[in-house]
Amino acid sequence: MNYSKFDVVVVGSGAAGLYGALCIPKGLKVALITKDMLNTGASDWAQGGIAAAISTDDSPQLHLEDTLKAGAGLCDRQAVEFLVENAADSIQSLVEMGVAFDRHQSQLSMTLEAAHSRPRVLHAADTTGRAIVATLAQQVLQRENIEVISQAFALKLWINEETGKCQGISVLKDHAITWIQASATILATGGAGQVFAQTTNPAVSTGDGVAIAWRSGAIIRDAEFVQFHPTALTVPGAPRFLISEAVRGEGAHLIDQQGRRFAFDYHPDGELAPRDVVSRAIFTHLAKTGESQVYLDLRPIEPEKIRYRFPNIIRVCQHWNVDLFTKPIPVTPAAHYWMGGIAVDTKNKTSISGLYAVGETASTGVHGANRLASNSLLECVVYASQLAKLEVDEEEKITPSETLTVTDNWVEHLELVNSIKNQLPDLMWHSAGICRTQVVLDSAIATVIEWRSQLLSLPLNQYVLNLLPQQAIEFNSVEAESQLKLYAETLNLLDIAYLILKSAAFRTESRGGHYRTDYPNTLAAWSKHTIIQGNNLSCVDI
Repeated sequence: MNYSKFDVVVVGSGAAGLYGALCIPKGLKVALITKDMLNTGASDWAQGGIAAAISTDDSPQLHLEDTLKAGAGLCDRQAVEFLVENAADSIQSLVEMGVAFDRHQSQLSMTLEAAHSRPRVLHAADTTGRAIVATLAQQVLQRENIEVISQAFALKLWINEETGKCQGISVLKDHAITWIQASATILATGGAGQVFAQTTNPAVSTGDGVAIAWRSGAIIRDAEFVQFHPTALTVPGAPRFLISEAVRGEGAHLIDQQGRRFAFDYHPDGELAPRDVVSRAIFTHLAKTGESQVYLDLRPIEPEKIRYRFPNIIRVCQHWNVDLFTKPIPVTPAAHYWMGGIAVDTKNKTSISGLYAVGETASTGVHGANRLASNSLLECVVYASQLAKLEVDEEEKITPSETLTVTDNWVEHLELVNSIKNQLPDLMWHSAGICRTQVVLDSAIATVIEWRSQLLSLPLNQYVLNLLPQQAIEFNSVEAESQLKLYAETLNLLDIAYLILKSAAFRTESRGGHYRTDYPNTLAAWSKHTIIQGNNLSCVDI
């Protein structure tokens, strides 16, 4: 596959990557690269649903107002208007593709979620993301113009040194590094929840797209804003399985060990306040009481409704010996969604010519400082649909040089790499989690810089950061591919950590998903986006 040439390369196979690939004109040859198999990303885990103002008592204007309010003054109004005005068409497109949303009689069913003024969240039981991704994946596999390249790990963008244009990407696959040439490269690699010790994200969510784009000079925006979901299952040995916002929307109560609905102490909307408020309420309440978890009580909801709406939550809780019909679910907050990402416009263009980003990888300006529930899947679909207008220049295929055979085995360096990868999530959870302070942030930044310096001194680095587009590599060692992937993923996580920490230390206020105990107030002077390009940090007006 050396120097395979495509019109478009899409990296990532969540809702944004799949839908984007389907929207690209059929006359263009598309490579869809996924680092695992199809259906392993965070979209597949999305439970609550997809928001759209399509009922008679709702309107795009109300959806706009709710999104702007949740975004705490940092949403780009034009980007949000674009989102809500195109929502109905996107839902219709998904229905026509075969996504089986729940219905009440002949009408699409909609539920209420936190910070929405109307019930506008469409769902497919409690596995909406899975329903959407499965349908899209099936469509992708039927498209003759799309070639799926699975278990391929993206390493580095191919930037033309003379023009500055992105013209492809290098990937690690089948014990080799291959450069894939393309007129347009679209990053849709999802979020970076694995940088935190507590996260609802799958193992593949390591911020790869943002990291490789930043290293190539792309502008990263609002990296400090991380959404911590209030209610992740907290049982010893269990993953931090997300208990959907929709559960509270349907009437579940958030209670403490004494059975008291404590969230009303912190906000008049109680458990239906915006996510950042509820997460901070839990964090603060646990600190006050010394308890280790709070509880989500579904018993106020009719059992039949629970069985109809939340079969997957029932199944997972039962697996971990939690019978939600007779006792509350133990929950704590966990990192869930990253509002920051690669800065793009409404056409998904980044600051690098030929490079695009969609989904959680991108910063469209839609979510501001705090994402409104169920707007993420909508953003994936609405913004990815703009790729139907993608125009690419015909470029001459670049002739490769000889493939180099490498016999390296880096087993002696893995202890250091694993040590850094294992320590980083705890460092980030305690320094850049729900509550932050300057002293702790500065200490974490110094640690991350030191760890990064150690990684860059290792010989594996030459294949991740220093390989030239004229160089294709084959590895003789069976272990080399997994070793290099571990190294690259760890480097990506370190770079994501650096971006979050630097931005969090820079913003000396509290707003949305960014809360500073040493600067607890929201300041009008900080109604600005934070921007990182290379090591330069600045802010710009909205």
